[in-house]
Amino acid sequence: MDLLANLNPAQREAVSAPPGALLVVAGPGSGKTRVLTHRIAYLIREMHVSPWNILAVTFTNKAAREMEHRIEQLLDGRPQGLNMGTFHAICVRLLRREVEQLTHYQRDFVIFDTADQLQVVKQAMAEHNVDDKKFPPPKILNGISAAKNDLITPDEYMATNYVSEVTRRVYERYQMTLRVNNAMDFDDLLMNTVLLFDQRPDVLAKYQDRYHHILVDEFQDTNATQYRLLRLLTGERNSLFAVGDSDQSIYKWRGADYRNIENFYRDFPQSRTILLQQNYRSTQLILDAAIEVIRRNRDHIPKKLFTERSGGAKIVLREAYNESDEAATIVSTIESLMLKGYNGNSFAVMYRTNAQSRAIEEAFVQAGLPYRLVGATQFYQRREIKDIIAYLRVVHNPFDGVSFNRILNVPTRGIGQQTQAQFATWAAGLGLQPAEALIRLATDPDVQHPFNGRAHNALYTFGSLLTAWVAMRDRVSVGELLDAILEQINFRAYLEDGTEEGEDRWANVMELRNVAGIDDALSLSDFLQQVALVAETDNIDRDAQAATLLTLHAAKGLEFPVVFITGLEEGLLPHSRSMDDEEEMAEERRLLYVGLTRARDELYLSHAFRRTSWGDSSVAVPSRFLADIPENLIDGQRPGARRRESIDRASMWDTSRTSWAGTSRTVPSNAGRGGYDRPRSNAGSPEPYQKTRLPKPVAEDDEPDAPRRTAAQFKTGQKVRHKKFGEGTVIESKITGGDEEVTVAFPGTGIKRLAASIAGLEPVG
Repeated sequence: MDLLANLNPAQREAVSAPPGALLVVAGPGSGKTRVLTHRIAYLIREMHVSPWNILAVTFTNKAAREMEHRIEQLLDGRPQGLNMGTFHAICVRLLRREVEQLTHYQRDFVIFDTADQLQVVKQAMAEHNVDDKKFPPPKILNGISAAKNDLITPDEYMATNYVSEVTRRVYERYQMTLRVNNAMDFDDLLMNTVLLFDQRPDVLAKYQDRYHHILVDEFQDTNATQYRLLRLLTGERNSLFAVGDSDQSIYKWRGADYRNIENFYRDFPQSRTILLQQNYRSTQLILDAAIEVIRRNRDHIPKKLFTERSGGAKIVLREAYNESDEAATIVSTIESLMLKGYNGNSFAVMYRTNAQSRAIEEAFVQAGLPYRLVGATQFYQRREIKDIIAYLRVVHNPFDGVSFNRILNVPTRGIGQQTQAQFATWAAGLGLQPAEALIRLATDPDVQHPFNGRAHNALYTFGSLLTAWVAMRDRVSVGELLDAILEQINFRAYLEDGTEEGEDRWANVMELRNVAGIDDALSLSDFLQQVALVAETDNIDRDAQAATLLTLHAAKGLEFPVVFITGLEEGLLPHSRSMDDEEEMAEERRLLYVGLTRARDELYLSHAFRRTSWGDSSVAVPSRFLADIPENLIDGQRPGARRRESIDRASMWDTSRTSWAGTSRTVPSNAGRGGYDRPRSNAGSPEPYQKTRLPKPVAEDDEPDAPRRTAAQFKTGQKVRHKKFGEGTVIESKITGGDEEVTVAFPGTGIKRLAASIAGLEPVG
């Protein structure tokens, strides 16, 4: 077999390159896996390199298996001695052989998983008397992991504030505990390998002598420790074959640092660079749009993606009224495209956050279309959602013992397993279901019970809350009841542990709050019935004809004939966390670039006029990234042309619309699903659930004696000017604390919340 046959010129150049440092910048869909596998086969067959002298590093076990399979096909058999696998797999093999060269470890060391790590962190915090309420253990563990990813040991860790000082002390104790237990965590596998090489040059020399050629995939996703490991192993041979693309670096939150490409150029000044620019996936039109989006990034490596698939269908851009309308339009379009010959598995619906999947899942369920959810649990099966629904079920039906047992100590309220067992026995003795017995304990001062002071106080407090919720269930809306429960059990603090995962869990709960607020007239019974019917989607047939729902992060490495990217709005994509950080904003742009280049044939982009977030419905601002896509590549109007002048425009919404694919449908005028006939109000919600992720109100001058305002002077859609931020568009205005709080979108600056009495806003035009 000719190993260079069927390769394009750039691929052939990379595969047949002489030994030395080589960076292959592989654009999306450019055949990087083919280049890597052919390079390994070429080294073995044409350059007569022993497989024993080759090390190939991948980022997933799946990628390693795929490459091994392809190499076996190219060489008509498995090359004996080839070391291929993930960084962690390669390091653990090496440490099993050499770890006794390190102080404190034996060869039979164990590897602690995340649950083990958290347990050790909690133990270390307890030994240092650190309050785990003020310093959530997952957040401390993330700090320790970040230090290890940057190759910082406990002795080298420098504290710059109180939080980092706590992290330093816990890190020191945490690492000591691991050593006493002859254990390593996953970060240790990498860090200890580097430390071994630093401490024992003779051991390093042995592996430098073995590995004459090192190849690494997804080079842009390496962290500081991984890069240091590669640099050590290459030694003076400098034969590092790195394949990556800084434009597809989207895992900064995992420690990935695309700047390692800059380090590569610094450490290997004699290196060569080959650009893989021919795309074998998308149409030229899709590639042109993606390049226009990504080239705005400061660290973008210029490249011109091209394909033999010239032209292509224009990118469809549509503005929906709200998230429900957006989801319904996507499903309607998929149905129409299936009538034109597409299979059910041809479609992918992508979004920035997991919470966005709720409206999309419900639209698929209502249409009877199968789907598969990638990289996340179905919305109504997520733990935090099931917990809150269990609360509502017990309030609705105190006879529900299963739901009661789920929530009795969630969040933790000091009711341990022994007390729970004692309580269950006591309730059974009274002939009552647990929730009934708890209400009895809280309302009947003469009831006889076996509980001591601490246990009684915990049970009595929870029983009092449950009694109050049952009393209010028929007097307030489901949304108001849910607000009361969330506030009184302090569920937000329970979920938000200082990690992004904690924030996502709370965002999921707020999405459930959005559902509860869609129709204030809906009874608790009807709401729970509606949720139960949607939750039954777990039984849906996950056959090969199902559309795929996934986050943009999970889309890396995948491709689909038709891609829908939803929620292209400020605060979602780009995410609110990126607004004040240039590096974070650049990664958001890369994330969209990855999503765009997953599409083979057709691409649909959407944003909503209104979106319900954190329990409140408000006007959304179209993503700044949409302005980067040239007009001639888009089928649809620019967001500015579609932007309504005020919330009152909702009443003018045309009820006769067409889907993206041209199928006529009718949008209901009631508030049951979309709420089109009136703007949402959250005035009755407890204060914590009116909060958003927007910045605090900004004012240029301090005028404590500013007059109180009783009526709003600014309207949604109005153009205003600020002396610092320039011209912007009002997206919301409301009276708060005697002043007018105006939320304004300023191009290039972002969303600002301003106190009208002191911000000096001036109407424009």
